[in-house]
Amino acid sequence: EGKEGFSVDKLSAIIWLALLIGFVALEAITVKLLCIWFAAGSLAAMIVSLLGGAVWLQVLVFFTVSIVLFALLWPLAKKHFKPKLVATNTDALVGRICTVTEDIDPLEGGRVKVGDVTWSAHAEGEEVIPAGSKVKILKIRGAKAFVEEVKTKAEV
Repeated sequence: EGKEGFSVDKLSAIIWLALLIGFVALEAITVKLLCIWFAAGSLAAMIVSLLGGAVWLQVLVFFTVSIVLFALLWPLAKKHFKPKLVATNTDALVGRICTVTEDIDPLEGGRVKVGDVTWSAHAEGEEVIPAGSKVKILKIRGAKAFVEEVKTKAEV
């Protein structure tokens, strides 16, 4: 112990405590379950430090606990906390059949009516799709529907 009353053991315990607090704070900010494993490793290393373990043992315990917890719990945590993807209103339109209200020119586009709403539309093919035709929505990009003409059995 030095004049100030701090031993190497006490100083390393303070360092581990600071790391523990830092990792918990980072985890709270990111909420990605990336730092929590290091927080647990820091806690284990701090306990080893308070019990008088050598610095090399503290570092070994830190890495071992962090890696083991990560390896065992990350797959479960990732599965449990995976965000549920919810289809947006526009995603629900993909695959719907709608009516062309204004000829769809391959270069200039046209318009389609989906329910009560009229959308700007672009054809995926290179032919003009005349008004009154039925089209299928392939994708929505911004405020534009990308469509392809639906051929009826009589047309085939």
